[in-house]
Amino acid sequence: MTHRILIVTAVAAEADSVTTGLASVMPGADSVTAEAPDTRDAPGAPERVPLPGGLVLRRHTDGDRARVDVLVGGVGPAAVAAATGTALAHAALTGTDQRERPYDLVVSAGIAGGFQPSAPPGSLVVSSAIVAADLGAETPDGYLAVEELGFGRSVHPVPEALTGRVAAALAAGGVPCAVAPVLTVSTVTGSARRAAELAERHPGAAAEAMEGFGVAEAAAAYGVPVVELRAVSNVVGPRDRAAWRIGDALDTLRHTVRLLGRTVFVEAPCT
Repeated sequence: MTHRILIVTAVAAEADSVTTGLASVMPGADSVTAEAPDTRDAPGAPERVPLPGGLVLRRHTDGDRARVDVLVGGVGPAAVAAATGTALAHAALTGTDQRERPYDLVVSAGIAGGFQPSAPPGSLVVSSAIVAADLGAETPDGYLAVEELGFGRSVHPVPEALTGRVAAALAAGGVPCAVAPVLTVSTVTGSARRAAELAERHPGAAAEAMEGFGVAEAAAAYGVPVVELRAVSNVVGPRDRAAWRIGDALDTLRHTVRLLGRTVFVEAPCT
C-alpha cells in the first residue's frame, strides 16, 4: 500500500529544500534547489498537480511505497489552513483507492525561531504539540486560552508514537532534535519581554513559527495525523538580522526530509 504524505511549507525556499531532500531518496524527485529553482521542469522532475485557487503540488513518488506531495501554503495560519484544506479536499474527491483518509500524514515544515537554550540556531524541533500561542483573550487577571472561553481549541497534541518514530529516525541519521511544543503566532516575537511572556505562558515550548496550527486544524478536519518539523534559524527575542542563520536552517530542513524519506515516509502509515 502506497503511503501518502502531504508536506506543507510557508514559502518556496522552504519547499525547495524539502524537494531537494527528497531528490536523493525518491526516484521520482527532481533536483530543484533554492539556488537553482529553474531546474524544476528538468527531466525527472516531480509531477506538478494543479489545485483550485492557483495552488500547485510537487508530487514525488517512490514506486508503490510512497507518494509525497509538497505544497507552498502561504504565510500565517489563515492562508496555510485554507491551502492545506484545499489539498486535502482535492485528494479526498479525486482519490481512486477508496481509503478513509486522503493522506496518511500531514507535515508542517519550515524554519522557525528557537527558544533558548532548548533550540539553538541550526537545530531541529519536532512538535510534541502544535499550539496557537495567542488564540484567546487578555483579561485583567492575565491571558485566557480559547478553551477557557469555551470557544474551541488552541492545542493539537502529537502522538508520542509518531514523534518517537520521527526522533529515532533522525537520531539514527545524525540529526538530534528537541521534541517539544511548537508555537504558532500571527506576529513574530521581536522583544525579550514578549519572548519571556510566551515562555511563561507555554512552558517547555522550543520554537515559534506562523503556520503549524493552521495546518493542524485542516488535517484534524480530515482525521489525518499531523506533526510539525522546524529547523531553527534565529533566537526568539529581539530581532538581530545579522545573527540569523537561514541558510543553515534550510540545510537542516533538507537533511531532515532526506532522512525521513528513507524511513518514516515509506514505513507503515502514521496512525
